Amino acid sequence: MKNFQCYQLSIGVVRMVRPLIEGIEVHDRDLGRQLRRCLSSVPLNIAEGSRSSGRNRQARYANAMGSARESAACLETAEALGYLGADELPAVVDRLDHIVAILFKLCR
Repeated sequence: MKNFQCYQLSIGVVRMVRPLIEGIEVHDRDLGRQLRRCLSSVPLNIAEGSRSSGRNRQARYANAMGSARESAACLETAEALGYLGADELPAVVDRLDHIVAILFKLCR
């Protein structure tokens, strides 16, 4: 059940971040593409992990966790470079941190 909740949260974050990616790409196409790739990797790996078992399941959830952290780093980097306002980040980064916490528990 936690994996379904985590998947739903990750899809919500993708929806939240989509307009931010578009704004980032105006300034830095490569950073926008990297964010799009790592962000989309989160729900895809969660979905794959939910139908896997053993070490494969742990590996998929660990990949999703790494991608969630990378997504937060991309957003924070974009803010540091002046592509986003600081007010745009806290809610998204908090949700990504929440996803990481759930995935950490699922990896055990």
